[in-house]
Amino acid sequence: MPNWERQDDQGELPAPPHGPEGHTWKHSDAMLYRIIAEGWRDPWNKTERLTMPAFGDILTPAEIRAVVAYLKTLWTAEQRRHQEEESQNEPFPP
Repeated sequence: MPNWERQDDQGELPAPPHGPEGHTWKHSDAMLYRIIAEGWRDPWNKTERLTMPAFGDILTPAEIRAVVAYLKTLWTAEQRRHQEEESQNEPFPP
């Protein structure tokens, strides 16, 4: 998404791209799982709305893990290594 680092007219930051140009790869498996399951409101947003809706009632735990596995295919080898290191202390929930 263009201009993903700037707030829109409502004071919300749009979702970042999930490929190498974004920052999704900087988050551990646990954090990505939690964001997909519970949703996310960027703390810098001026609204209270979840800018990433929660999918925990729609997707099974295995499906959420599959989404994260897909995201990993979008990253460079170096980004995957970084994300793997982040996930060593914060793996997927059991």
